[in-house]
Amino acid sequence: MINETFLYVSPNDSVCPYHNLAREEAFLQGLLPGQMILYLWQNKDTVVIGRNQNCFKECRVSLLEEEGGHLARRLSGGGAVFHDLGNLNYTFLAMKEDFDIGRQTGIILEAVRSFGIPAGATGRNDIEVNGRKFSGNAYYRTKGACYQHGTLLVSVDEKKIDRYLSVDREKLRSKGVDSVRSRVIGLSELSDKISVESLKERIAKAFREAFPKAGFHLLQEEPEGTRKLTEKYGSSEWLYGNRFDYTYQIERKFPWGKTEMHFSVMKGMIKRAVLYTDALETTFPERVARALEGKSFSPEAVREALLPFTTDESTGEIVPDIINWIEESM
Repeated sequence: MINETFLYVSPNDSVCPYHNLAREEAFLQGLLPGQMILYLWQNKDTVVIGRNQNCFKECRVSLLEEEGGHLARRLSGGGAVFHDLGNLNYTFLAMKEDFDIGRQTGIILEAVRSFGIPAGATGRNDIEVNGRKFSGNAYYRTKGACYQHGTLLVSVDEKKIDRYLSVDREKLRSKGVDSVRSRVIGLSELSDKISVESLKERIAKAFREAFPKAGFHLLQEEPEGTRKLTEKYGSSEWLYGNRFDYTYQIERKFPWGKTEMHFSVMKGMIKRAVLYTDALETTFPERVARALEGKSFSPEAVREALLPFTTDESTGEIVPDIINWIEESM
């Protein structure tokens, strides 16, 4: 049961993605039972990719960085997004027993609807109005604590989106559209009363009203551990991930996410493997890759190595797809 709520609104000059993502993780690490934190924040000219994505497939990294932008990698799964100051980010953090995606998304919906906009949640992680998306969500959980974070497009800079993101045209076609611009919409296009600041105020109001019996606190101090975590999020190791010379690559789009796998194979043995995906489930790519390393590059060895994961609650529907996909590709 939530008995204490906390609101942290990032200062307007705090627009570094590495600092902001570090603060988010620090809040998660310091969370106590019965608490819920709402964190509102913004990044400047940043492409944020999911934890298990191949940054060089999702983003024109060199161009982005040459023009003063930033590549960032978050803890959660999902796909790549572009953040600028026309975008407001939110994060709900709570312990597992109090984590309620429907309730948390309802707070965002209440805030947006208060401007007279008939918004609704749809698909696996989107919030839309009239079939056009203005918010996407992703999720992360530890053993005890969880967070839900999302974007809110207030204004859209389509030129920057097209310039920096490597857009998946197949994904757009599956939505029945032929461009990012026809798929998304900025909330300021729907109401001249909406700005980043007014949206912050409405979200804060909806948050307090959602927990009328809980104590409310406005946080102003940085959570402990933010500085060290900022170094992690800005490090090359975290940003660019598992790069190596591979000898075999396969790709496929599944209902649960777009997936790409690289193998380094020597003398019939898998020396290294990496699995890239925009799936919302974050833990399986590393575990699958690690299980395959050192095994024979054969259908029988792959199936034997990965079968134990098919009984796992979080990966039971995903791993059989992966096994069949790898076998079919050999």
